[in-house]
Amino acid sequence: MSDDRSGALGSRAWQAVQLARHPKRPHALDYIQKVFTEFDEVHGDRAFGDDPAIVCGFAFFEGQPVMVVGEQKGRDTKQKLFRNFGMPKPEGYRKAIRAMQMAAKFNRPVITLLDTPGAYPGIDAEERGQAEAIARNLREMARLPVPVICVCIGEGGSGGALALGVGNHVFMMENAVYSVISPESCAAIIWRDSAKAELAASALRLTATDLVGLGIVDGIVPEPPDGAHADPDAAARSLADRLRQSLSELGAMTDAELVQHRYEKFRRMGNFVK
Repeated sequence: MSDDRSGALGSRAWQAVQLARHPKRPHALDYIQKVFTEFDEVHGDRAFGDDPAIVCGFAFFEGQPVMVVGEQKGRDTKQKLFRNFGMPKPEGYRKAIRAMQMAAKFNRPVITLLDTPGAYPGIDAEERGQAEAIARNLREMARLPVPVICVCIGEGGSGGALALGVGNHVFMMENAVYSVISPESCAAIIWRDSAKAELAASALRLTATDLVGLGIVDGIVPEPPDGAHADPDAAARSLADRLRQSLSELGAMTDAELVQHRYEKFRRMGNFVK
């Protein structure tokens, strides 16, 4: 690949990273307010406590009862500290799967909104079983006998996002990014220089277009020309349109078909031999 071509790809990928992190970009609660009605939040994991980095609760989408689970970043400094910058701890993931299992009990579709730089890597989170909580979510989400729709609305950071990302349909907002590692961390590991984050962003193939091409993501939710932050209402309408279509498609499947569909979807990932 020529230097010019590589540079262009890097610039586009890095621009997506910057838009996904824009300080005015809509977060999970913004979409919940605009897209859903009668949101009734669920708190606590029934083991340790509540984690404000993940919000979940019963709601209605155009009259249909659903369960919404989202990773929530803060807007100002006080909120960012309260939400732990959108980095969940084990109790957050345990709360999320508790809510999803309640949704399955009452036969309600699950909709997750992914937006985190990654799971919190602190000592307290590790002491309470961060890796186990994420792994358990992956297993239990794969088994849910209801439609599961996942939408990456901003940053999809590694296992921190994937722990809420095992769905029948996985979508990305147009300027969202989804990756195993942040560009800065990748550059620090590969080149020992975090300043090469733009180059790393291109190599990671983390944009919505890249991931649709790789078969990781099922579709792209359009954003306003300048990004979701420029017109949150329009972005919310685009998200609602995608959810409406997806719920209609998945609603025709039986419980067993939904589980098998999810299983086959993830088994195909990374398989490039026909």
